[in-house]
Formats: sequence, structure tokens, C-alpha cells
Amino acid sequence: MYKTMLKIDGMMCGMCEAHVNDVIRKKVPEAKKVKSSYTKGEASFISEEIPDENMLVAAVGETGYSVEWMKSEPYEKKFLGLF
Repeated sequence: MYKTMLKIDGMMCGMCEAHVNDVIRKKVPEAKKVKSSYTKGEASFISEEIPDENMLVAAVGETGYSVEWMKSEPYEKKFLGLF
């Protein structure tokens, strides 16, 4: 599993977040925990594979927002241990 984070310029409201989330879900169908924050200018999601950066940057760009950077890193579920 990988967590991918994007720094996005141009989001101004909740609808902007929804547009970005829709693009991510459309281009990365296996994406889970997709979320965006216009106040932070960020979006993130979890997927089985590292997504194609060029494809995702272009798709977000087509909606009128610009991706300043994108980063994917290994993701491990955090378990609540009862010890």
C-alpha cells in the first residue's frame, strides 16, 4: 500500500475539494481514503500501487487546478494494540 500526497494550488472551497476528489477516484479507481483540503491546499489517498504522476498531474490540471508537487510513500495500517 502507498499513501500519495499532492500539493494543489487553486482550490478555494468545498466544491473544489469535491472536484479534485472526483478526478482522483476516476483516474485511480482503487484509491481509498481520498480526501482534500482547500485550506491546506492538499489532497491525499491510499492505493495498492504508486499512481502515474504525469497522468494524475495532467488530470488535475484539466480541472483548473495545478499540482505543485506529488509524493508517494509506503503506507502501513496503524493498529490499535491492546496490551
